[in-house]
This record gives sequence, structure tokens and C-alpha cells, in this order.
Amino acid sequence: MARFELKLPKMGESVAEATITSWLKEVGDTIELDEAVVEIATDKVDSEVPSEVEGTLIEVLFKKDDVVAVGETIAVIETEADTSFIATEPKRDIIPQVAEVEKVIEKAVEVIASPIAKTSDSGKFYSPLVRNIAKAEGVSMDELEAISGSGKEGRVTKEDILSFVEKRTAPVQIAANTAPIKKVITKPIEKPLEKTVVSKATPVSISGSDEIIEMSRMGKLVAKHMVDSLQTSAHVQSFIEIDVTNIVNWRNKVKDAFLKREGEKLTFTPIFMQAIATTIKKYPLINIAVNGDTIIKKKNINLGMAAALPDGNLIVPVIKNADQLNLVGITKAVNDLANRARNNALKPDEIQDGTYTVTNVGSFGSITGTPIINQPQVAILALGAIRKLPAVIEAEEGDFIGIRQKMMVSHSYDHRVVNGALGGMFIKTLKDILESWDVNQDF
Repeated sequence: MARFELKLPKMGESVAEATITSWLKEVGDTIELDEAVVEIATDKVDSEVPSEVEGTLIEVLFKKDDVVAVGETIAVIETEADTSFIATEPKRDIIPQVAEVEKVIEKAVEVIASPIAKTSDSGKFYSPLVRNIAKAEGVSMDELEAISGSGKEGRVTKEDILSFVEKRTAPVQIAANTAPIKKVITKPIEKPLEKTVVSKATPVSISGSDEIIEMSRMGKLVAKHMVDSLQTSAHVQSFIEIDVTNIVNWRNKVKDAFLKREGEKLTFTPIFMQAIATTIKKYPLINIAVNGDTIIKKKNINLGMAAALPDGNLIVPVIKNADQLNLVGITKAVNDLANRARNNALKPDEIQDGTYTVTNVGSFGSITGTPIINQPQVAILALGAIRKLPAVIEAEEGDFIGIRQKMMVSHSYDHRVVNGALGGMFIKTLKDILESWDVNQDF
């Protein structure tokens, strides 16, 4: 018999920990190779952790809702085979990655509180997420020490520190073994005005006939992300109408042959994605991010495409280096990501590092929309429904009215760094590219 340690796997460069949401196996259960053992959730995506061996689950080291760092052992599986070589392998791979993630976090977050050590003088351990929140909210090490943790072995969890931040307008009570800080805290710590205003929501009146529905975990994350974006960026929109008659006719002509040759359905989305990637190459200053008073110009063009989930929430899988793919490559990427998004099978890396986002509001019948920017990006494009409309057609013999396929496009951008000229020229160039589509081209 041998003992195999099931560890929390690496889930992306920016993911350092995850929350246990559900154990799919109980102690004593038999586990097959690659069978899911536990469900986990991060701020990015929900996923399952499969077993790397066959055996029997003999020990569970964390409970539901516990926060676990990448690389930590979460369960022990007893197996008949010698798995020592498997159990030690992640130690060489995951631990350096955890150190790298922590290094990135330390560099990325502006330190506005006293330095937060991974382990305090009293021996308390603080996870990367807790230290990240502490720095962003100006929580000192002394204040962290005073928080009574609800996690394993008294560890401070994400919920603990967020609750502390929300309530810390009251004087902070310091533990007896903490050094006096009379000169440090002289008055209650106040939150920024905008946060205080947002938190004072008007109470909702509830009658006996009303149904109360708890927001899902992802719904809460999306809601917070949207509010944060509106508080961060100065949103402004530009609109343009595009004649996509040539594209509609061309797709109708080649879609059957495309499916037969490539085994993929050709929708309008990859056609538009390819044109958008080409437009971004012409206007690279739309492919940026803002970090304080600096602008980060992104080298890669990674297109996020908003996809609806069965529960009504949205997720944004990312097509990496979209400008380097031809139409066939983009079609395969779009179809694959969309299908796995609907089945909740996306990997954390596949919804990260987007530099520009596209949402197809036309799939719901909307003519246009004004989407909220996906931070830390500075722009997002909304594609409206394609409709047959009467239009004035210019010809050598004169103007006449004809039926054309038209689509409205809305461009939301951050007016702090993208002015109206750039925002408008971007969609004007996209219009020119789409309207000049060659109906005789091959795919």
C-alpha cells in the first residue's frame, strides 16, 4: 500500500488559491483514475480536481468553504501501486509557481499600508489573497493580528478581512500581546467617499408574497466587477451602422463547404473577430491597460468574447493572439470556447489576459447596447442584430432604394485614455473592412 497526496493544482499564472465548494467523494470511497474528487472555485472560474491515481480516499484535509493555497495537499488517497514518484512531482513544479505568483502580486499592488508579511511574529499565516486585500484597503499588520480568523487553525479568510474592512469605522480592538499603538490609531479609519455612498443602498421593502433568491457566487463576482468598472473608467460610447450584405451573402454561399472541409460551423462571430483583430493592429492604442498614472501597451491581441451561461451569468473566454489566426483558426477557437463555456469546462487560463472584449448583444435580438468595460481593459465592442433594412444605394446611374443587411455597432471606451477621435476612427475602420468584404474569396 502507498499514500498519494492529492494537491491543489496550478490554475493559471494569477491564481494563487481556491475555495473548496464541495467534496464529491467521502472518506472510504473508491476513486478511479481521472475521477473528480472535489469541486473548487476561484475568483475566475469554477472547476473540479481529478485524481491522478486509483485507490481509496482515506483522509480529507480541508472542509467545505476552506481557502487552500496552490500546491497544498487537500486529500490523501491510499493506492496499491507505488506512487511516491507522483506525489513528489508537484513539489518541484508547483512551489516555484506559487512563489512566482506571490512575486507578481507583490509588484502589482500599490502598498498603502504597512508591509504585510506572509507569517506574522505571532505565527499567524496570511494567504496571498488576504494580504492583497489588506494592502489595497490600507489594513496594517497590527489590524490583521486583531482579526479573529474563522478559517482552519484560526486563519484569516477572505470573508473575515472583508467584514473587518466594512465595519472598521469603529475603533479597532488590539490583542493584549500587541505592542501599544496609541500614536498610530487616533481616530476611526474612514473609507473613501465613493465606497461609503455605494454601501448605503436604499432598503428594499419585502412583502409576504415576494420571493427571495440568493445571488450565485459568480453573480456576486460579476456584479462587483461591473460596479468597480463604472467607478474606475469614464465610460463613453460611439455608434456606427455597418452594411454587412456582402458578408451575409458570402457566408450563405460557403458555409456548407466550410462545414464539410473543416468540420466546423461558420457563424458570423469569427468573421467579425478577424476584422476586429485587424482593426486593433491599425490602432494599437486601443489595446492598452491603465495602471495608476501609466499606460501599458499590450503586445498581444487577446480577444475576449462574452458568452452566456445556462444559469444566466456571463463569462468571457479569451482567444489568445487572435491577429495571428486565419479565419479557420479563429472559427475553431470560437466554437471550442463557446461550447466549453456552456458546459462549465473552461480552464482558468482561458478566461485571463484578455486585452479587448467583444459582446454579441444581437444574439438576444438587441439592435445595440452600451456594455461596461471589462477591467483592466479600456474598450469593449457590442455587435447588434443583423436586420434587413431599406437603404439608399449609390450607383453610376443615380441613387435608388434597396434592401440591405445592416448591423449597429456600439463602442464603449475609457475616456480617461481614449478620446473620441480614436474611439470613433476605430469603428469607422472596422466598418470599412467589413463593408469591403470580397464575396468571391475562398476561406
